Amino acid sequence: MKKIIPLSLITLSLLNASDAELAPINVEATIVTEVAQNAQTSADLAEALSLSVPSVDMNRRSGIANDVYIRGQKRDNISVEVDGTKTCGACINRMDPPVSHILASQIDEVEVTEGPYDVETFGTMSGGIKIKTKQPTQKTIGEINLGFGSWGYKKFGATVSGGNDIVRVLVSGSVEKSGQYVDGNGDDMATQTEKYILAHPSLVGGKMDARYTDGYKDMDAYTKKSIATKAFVTVTQDQELRLSYTGNQSDNVLYPSGKMDALYDNSDIYNVEYNINNLSDIYKNISLQYYKSNVDHPMSTDYRKSAVNSSVMINHLTTQMQGYKFKNTFNINYNKIIVGFDASRRNWDGHYLKDGKPLMGGRDSIDDSTTKNRAIFAKLEKTIGSFDFSAGARHDYTTITNGSNLQSKRYTGTDANLLTTYHIDEQNKVFLGVGQAKRVPDARELYFVASTGSLVGTPDLDQVTNREIDLGYEIADDNFQVKLKTFYSDLQNYIYIKKGVSANAFENIDASVYGAELSASFYPTDEITVDMGASYKRGKKDHALEGQTDTDLADMAPLRGTLGVSYEYMNDSTLSAEVQASDTWDNIDSDNGEKVISSWAIVNLKAKHTINKGIELTVGVNNLFDKTYVINNTYVDLILLTDGITDVMMMNEPGRYIYTNLKFRF
Repeated sequence: MKKIIPLSLITLSLLNASDAELAPINVEATIVTEVAQNAQTSADLAEALSLSVPSVDMNRRSGIANDVYIRGQKRDNISVEVDGTKTCGACINRMDPPVSHILASQIDEVEVTEGPYDVETFGTMSGGIKIKTKQPTQKTIGEINLGFGSWGYKKFGATVSGGNDIVRVLVSGSVEKSGQYVDGNGDDMATQTEKYILAHPSLVGGKMDARYTDGYKDMDAYTKKSIATKAFVTVTQDQELRLSYTGNQSDNVLYPSGKMDALYDNSDIYNVEYNINNLSDIYKNISLQYYKSNVDHPMSTDYRKSAVNSSVMINHLTTQMQGYKFKNTFNINYNKIIVGFDASRRNWDGHYLKDGKPLMGGRDSIDDSTTKNRAIFAKLEKTIGSFDFSAGARHDYTTITNGSNLQSKRYTGTDANLLTTYHIDEQNKVFLGVGQAKRVPDARELYFVASTGSLVGTPDLDQVTNREIDLGYEIADDNFQVKLKTFYSDLQNYIYIKKGVSANAFENIDASVYGAELSASFYPTDEITVDMGASYKRGKKDHALEGQTDTDLADMAPLRGTLGVSYEYMNDSTLSAEVQASDTWDNIDSDNGEKVISSWAIVNLKAKHTINKGIELTVGVNNLFDKTYVINNTYVDLILLTDGITDVMMMNEPGRYIYTNLKFRF
């Protein structure tokens, strides 16, 4: 509580300072508005974000449902929200990350927060992603998307929206499927697995043989069906009821670098929100929200030779998330003040099956764990002369229980941040942010039990604290825009998993992460735009883990960047080319499973031609020169194929991929 006192004094002084018109503060976040346009090769939001935001890296697990890192942080170290709802994946091996449960084609914009600067959302420790989907319109409009690509990729999507002064409705659906992608060596996904197994004779035969059987090695990589519906009801001029539902059904999703595949991955997301605006000149808005999400995810060895040689193993996991948020917005003497209450409950359950029967009397992988959180939060935005200020604070109370006799946990924590931007002139500004945020351990880290009966989780983990400082500079005029950000993050009680430990594998360590990000756009002519982005980060443990010597922090991708040029010609049509490149990944945690990854560079080309106001044709090719490369590493936090000694399977990225998309608007 003592750490909040200076922030409170600053807040009081800002409230009483001379006032000016409020200006939006987005120095701590990156706004992406072209997600739908960039997700034409699949519904995978992770890939679209990694191409658009320098601080975001993608973790490849499959042909779809891939995960995101923000500045090397993943899982519960970052938060994901969709229209204010919080969805969690059920898989302990991250086969169904939160970003995989939304239709990329229906996204209006994505806000990526870099650092501990969001007090409205539970768990925004090192960053967060807020997804805003398209809203229903009063005018009747529609859109049909047809997509085709290499390796049998097919997609059909349709959206219709319309209404009147009282009710506006949007309905959207899509179906897509793809065969297994082929890497630059000419190997499909099943062949990559087979080559790895054959290179390690100890894995051939028996229950460790993860090769695909002859009947499944040519199967499709996935099939995905999605639907989204929204209804906005105008109750009075200043009151609106918003209802929405999103459903996803993914079937037979292959994960070739793991031991299991997903038989299916189904999710349902429900959201109810009531907004009241303009209660008075001061009281601007009340927002009441309730949401609920369910995820059902059985992963199985059914398609592998291990099932034939031994038995079919299934880890069937489910999770349910529901929450409430009550938020009030005031404007007092040009001070924008937000005060609210946030509560959520997540249940996570999983059990093992062997040949369709409970394993050894019904052993659970996660035994009915429930995480309950309650929090109050407040935020202030203020402009004084050439300075913009934003200050926020949040206090959380969290309990975590489980269905077995493992100890329950109780955590309290306070988050706080202060951001300021100084406008040097109309073109130049500098910004500074300091903040602290915490996150509690999840049920996997506390209570996960392996199929052997070993307790991999560590029930006495402390919560993690991130204390961070961000500094940046931005310059913009009619000819260019450049933004440079640097950061230093001090992580206390960071949750880390240790290789080769069969019980209580997770532990708290102290570490730090620092780096820089650059994004820039140049406009040589009215028709030509040059975009570039780059990021660099390093992570270090304060001390090596007991019995180890490596102090490098895992998941810290090396220097990476994108350089692109686009040419706009008649009728809003464009030709574009980009180069993506990465330095050698050699700052690795070799003690905990990571391997050196070679540098790489690929070229992507795309042409979008607007035939008329209602028809748009896009054709493109990714990885033009059919390079073989790898983007993510093999930290033991993911359960991947391994010889059990030193080697872990790396999964190659797709080779040359040719695609086309036809869009009809009416």
